[in-house]
Amino acid sequence: MAHHVQSLIEHYGYFGIILILVGGIVGLPLPDEIFLTYVGYSVYKETLAHIPALISAIVGAAGGITLSYYIGYRFGLPLLQKYGPKIHITEQKIDFTRKLFAKIGPGLLLIGYFIPGVRHLTAYIAAINNYPYKKFAFFAYTGAVIWTFTFITLGKVLGENWRYVGVYLSRYSIYLIVLFLILMLIVYFIFKKRNSPK
Repeated sequence: MAHHVQSLIEHYGYFGIILILVGGIVGLPLPDEIFLTYVGYSVYKETLAHIPALISAIVGAAGGITLSYYIGYRFGLPLLQKYGPKIHITEQKIDFTRKLFAKIGPGLLLIGYFIPGVRHLTAYIAAINNYPYKKFAFFAYTGAVIWTFTFITLGKVLGENWRYVGVYLSRYSIYLIVLFLILMLIVYFIFKKRNSPK
């Protein structure tokens, strides 16, 4: 991983950081957190400058999630409206998820970056639910700043021990995903109960 990233950064510089993160956020199977931590390690070694690396990472994350939103808006919603009824996705169900996302969407867009798999889906879900772009951009871009800053700083602070981040992520990320799914189910059933006709 480190060798490939180093080669990419040597060839493409800060533009390489943007490319990798755009691809990772859109859904390519790339270890984004490990990559960001390595970028932080490169800052520690002074092969990259801190501010340009951070700006490149933010641009890449924001660009990736914006592209995901566009794909969801351009293709996801029309497909859902066209084929949804055939698989029992009614307008009522779409309206329910729209209201649900209006409640929990901001939180998902902010912290979703930190949960593997979730950051790849939030923008698509936002777009399919017609979540206003201005609100989406505010929360998604704020989340991008927090996420990139956290892992680049981790890499810089850990220095030669930057690989520990990958070890802990591979060990504990499944627990984060399971916890997230349980919380989402709880929120879903509470919201469904409150919105069901009395």
